[in-house]
Amino acid sequence: MFDIADELARWVEEGREFAVATVVAVGGSAPRGPGAALAVDSGGTVIGSVSGGCVEGAVYDLCVQALQDGESVLERFGYSDEDAFAVGLTCGGVLDIMITPVAAQAPVREVFRSALSAVASGEPRALARVVRGPAELLGSALLVHPDGSYEGSYGHGSAELDRTAAAEARAMLDGGRTGTLDLSEDGSNCPGGLTLLVESNVPPPRMIVFGAIDFAAALVRAGKFLGYHVTVCDARPVFATRARFPEADDLVVDWPHRYLRGTATDGRTVLCVLTHDAKFDIPLLEQALRLPVAFVGAMGSRRTHADRDRRLREVGLTEAELARLRSPIGLDLGARTPEETALSIAAEIVAARRGGTGAPLTGTRAPIHRDGGARDATDAAEAA
Repeated sequence: MFDIADELARWVEEGREFAVATVVAVGGSAPRGPGAALAVDSGGTVIGSVSGGCVEGAVYDLCVQALQDGESVLERFGYSDEDAFAVGLTCGGVLDIMITPVAAQAPVREVFRSALSAVASGEPRALARVVRGPAELLGSALLVHPDGSYEGSYGHGSAELDRTAAAEARAMLDGGRTGTLDLSEDGSNCPGGLTLLVESNVPPPRMIVFGAIDFAAALVRAGKFLGYHVTVCDARPVFATRARFPEADDLVVDWPHRYLRGTATDGRTVLCVLTHDAKFDIPLLEQALRLPVAFVGAMGSRRTHADRDRRLREVGLTEAELARLRSPIGLDLGARTPEETALSIAAEIVAARRGGTGAPLTGTRAPIHRDGGARDATDAAEAA
């Protein structure tokens, strides 16, 4: 739902009644993942998407019906071999979609209001909704804060369930994960009668680009397109200027290794080393390859890579640490221009994150959409 948060927040403030259809789970080759949403207001206005077009018409009708009935429903859409024109996914995947009406007086409306406000202000929150279970609980929601406190309730007599769900959702929020979890109705952690969809709103992951060169300017644009918060760092103030990098979120003039040592990184952070100068690269990569980040790549020729590898071994990096380095950075696209090179690097980042091979889909039998589990705040951008 957070992918359409801005427009939904406006609808809430205007007092509109609406229904939200949210992808709960996917199977096979489905076009969008958990958390993707479509909403329809009482006037018939529609925003968002759950399937890229395959089932939007049917989901629209379900939203209209939910507004009339005032009840949440869970629907499954999949490909029909018997009738190729039946409503379903021609790509062969399966989508489970939850439709929740948000009426003016519905208890879930205030939870939604708080969730949408948090998204607008960039505050981390997890929205945990019942998507499978007793009819009276379907669609009910908790909004969980980073400290474990929460707003909302699953209903009368559900205090233990509320506390357990909040604890589990907080753990998912800490990891920036969106996905489902199973609980029992009594609040025990044993899989039982309830499934919750937990949508985490977290700050965008970081991409730090070291080396203020022309290739970096193109990579900044690619990183922003993928949803990253992009920082450019270079020790040379004449190159690290706002005029050269107008789209960067942050510009830092500092020695790369010193900046990396003092800045925050996490398991989603991407580090791209474009300096290909040993006096910058070696102390930087010595640190980078020992950090629990998502991706470390370095630009340079194969000769540069061989020299870099030798120097890194001399400063004590292990085989396991060296194996984390993607060098020369990027996929083999035959890239020549800065923009083509940025595309090559961005493609490798996506492939590394999703477990892709980088091979052409034509002639391969690998699945197009891999079941990668939970999705985080950058997924919608990467799917594009």
